Parts: sequence; structure tokens; C-alpha cells
Amino acid sequence: MATYFKTTARNYSDVTVTADGIDTDQFLQATEGLVKIFDLFGSVFAVVQSDMNGNIKKIRERFLTNPAGNSTLQKLVLAEQTEKKKTATEGLLWLTRGLDFTLQSLERSESNPGEELSVSFTKGYEATLRPHHGMMVRPIFAMAMKACPYRADFYAKLGSDQGLVQQDLSAYLAGLRKIVVDIQQFYAANKL
Repeated sequence: MATYFKTTARNYSDVTVTADGIDTDQFLQATEGLVKIFDLFGSVFAVVQSDMNGNIKKIRERFLTNPAGNSTLQKLVLAEQTEKKKTATEGLLWLTRGLDFTLQSLERSESNPGEELSVSFTKGYEATLRPHHGMMVRPIFAMAMKACPYRADFYAKLGSDQGLVQQDLSAYLAGLRKIVVDIQQFYAANKL
């Protein structure tokens, strides 16, 4: 039986990355698959899903205005820099922060098999999103982290063969890490 990671439309390791950057459409497909993983957490992560989906929408809308000119995330962001409003640039920044949160939380969970998800995701939140959230948002996320499903229940939902789940999760996170690091380096290099 396939694991969750084999059921998504696209895996991050399958996203084309060239000298021009990360393929926008493929990135959005992979990210839509990642956002759906929060369905396995229950309704408590609806705020995370909503935020990430809103940022996907901003990027997709910009992409669709000129698919050839916005074929990579880097081209899309650079093209937007001449405009007063930088909706997709801001959307990608926040989406990348959300992806980094998910990445670090799942990597921590993978590295600490005895740790419950509430701990892994709290630590992931503290390292990634918390510094960018204000006093009003932090308690909402703190509540969501405490309501994470039990580790065993979540991993069972990822697939019945736990050896295969670990293998696919590791590969998935390696692909996600490459994409997140590329975007972070691009933003830093361009002082965005």
C-alpha cells in the first residue's frame, strides 16, 4: 500500500530546479500536496492550512498573469519588484516560512522517534514562525501545537508499512529541504 507521500500530485524531489530557479507550477502542485497533510491532524490545523492556501493563491494568481514570464519562482518575484504592491513576493515569503515550520517539525519528529508531535511541532514553531508572529497570533499557534495528534496515530495515517513511511518521509523531507533552502538563499541574496 502506498504511503501518503506517494499519493500527492507532485513530490518536492520532482520539482524542476534550473539556473533560472524553481519551476513555479510544479512547486505549487507539490505545496498543495503538503498542505493536505494537515488534514491528518484534524481541524485544529485549519488555521495553518488556510494561511498556506492563501499564500499559494497569491503566487498562483501572479503566475497565471504571465506563465512564461513567471515560469520560476525567482522570475516571478524579480518581475514583481518593479511594482508598488508585491503580493506574490510576500506570499512566497510567508509560504516558505510555513514550509520551513513543517520541514523542521517533521525532521525533528523523524530524528526523535520517542517524541510526541506536540513537542516536535512546538519546537518547529519556535524556531521558524514564532519570531514573525505577534502577540495575537502566538496563542492560536500554541493551542494548535498542543492539539497535535498522537505520534502513533499520525504515522499510522501516513501508511501501514512504517518502514516504507520512514523511507518515503526521509526522501520527501530531503526534497522539501532543498526547495526551502533555495528560496531562503534567493530572498537573502536579493535582500527581500
